[in-house]
Amino acid sequence: MEDTAPLRQAVLAWLEQARDLPSIPQAITDVALSTQPEFDAVVNAVVGAAPKSEHRDLYGKADGDCAPRWSTLLGGSGLGDATRLVAQGATVPVEEVADSFVAFCTAPAPAVEDWLLLTGDLPEGTRIPLGRYILQTFTVDELRQLGPMPALYGLQLGGLDLRLLTGAPFVHAPDPDRASDRSGAPWFDFTGPRPEARHWRALLPLILWSPELLHVDAVFDVERGREFGLHPNHVPTTLQIYEDHDGRQEEVEVRETGSFHVTQAQLPRLQAFCSAVTAKIDAVMDGASSSRRLPRRRALRLERAARHLLQAHQRTHSDYGVWEQEADELHLDYVIALEALMASPDDEHEGVSERIRSRAAALFLTPSLRQQVETIVQEAYTARDALSLRTAGGCRGPCSRCSCRRRPGRGRPASAAIPRRSGPGG
Repeated sequence: MEDTAPLRQAVLAWLEQARDLPSIPQAITDVALSTQPEFDAVVNAVVGAAPKSEHRDLYGKADGDCAPRWSTLLGGSGLGDATRLVAQGATVPVEEVADSFVAFCTAPAPAVEDWLLLTGDLPEGTRIPLGRYILQTFTVDELRQLGPMPALYGLQLGGLDLRLLTGAPFVHAPDPDRASDRSGAPWFDFTGPRPEARHWRALLPLILWSPELLHVDAVFDVERGREFGLHPNHVPTTLQIYEDHDGRQEEVEVRETGSFHVTQAQLPRLQAFCSAVTAKIDAVMDGASSSRRLPRRRALRLERAARHLLQAHQRTHSDYGVWEQEADELHLDYVIALEALMASPDDEHEGVSERIRSRAAALFLTPSLRQQVETIVQEAYTARDALSLRTAGGCRGPCSRCSCRRRPGRGRPASAAIPRRSGPGG
């Protein structure tokens, strides 16, 4: 194990000399700091404590030689921000900064995780397994620890106010397709425009739990101790007005939670429900690798239904309205999901809508409900057929239609939902 004491001392010395740096922003950018002679001592200490053989992601080519990247040491670690704060006269806990920088350089590379920020309000301490995912809420201190320099929280201008995320529900899981990389190069995800499609196995149990809408507000990467990649603009907020004891009104920015709400008393039932549904999903999806045709088709149909159901959910806003340009796609998503669940592999193409309508209605117990369901399914097919006629000679998908990008306003309410039988969350 390498001795980290020289690296810690080099960082403390660097922060001490930062008090004598000019405080004007142009003179203390990361580029400018990297040219300071004193920074060479930090780089040499990093080489001694975190050699390239064990921490290749710290290193890059510079003038033909392989050396620690200044952009990573100053930008990625947060040391550049700490240096600027010291130069500008702020009170910075330099001992904590030095410890964080040492940990950043010498700790093993963490797993890259996908994190989904959801709408909703869940109790503090929620932690529910969802297959390989976890549904969890966090305190401010727990969220601070995700970044590379927790000691700077609250000191940096323009940063995300983590108090907005206290109690916010996150679904997270390691990303098996990603490896930790501190080069600063951007990561582009080409899996599709909507995050719910990729992460449907975690989200499906949650939307089945309650009729209240649950949305994905943001998807981002986390490398614990290195990167907490949530941009403040990705957190939907609203202003609430509170009255103090003197009767004065004050506006406070709060996270928009929507209507999805779980109480402390409901948590055990939600966990049991998610466990049961996840087990059923896993059992069906195990058939994807089966040598038999029927299990494979069942797995494909479940995934297809879930992806379109979640897309329809995401298109529907908290007031149950949809963008005018997405109303047609909403109908299409529901029809595709319904057919994936209700169609039989042996069905002929002719008369499929009648069979789907009668099978959906048969799930309900009273004649009035069955008639209502038949009507709703028929209306959905009518809307689907109208969309097919409109797109027959032109564009065929929402991504290629110019109007879908403009979104001037929500013009239509979401289509009526099939009546729900009473469930564990309702």
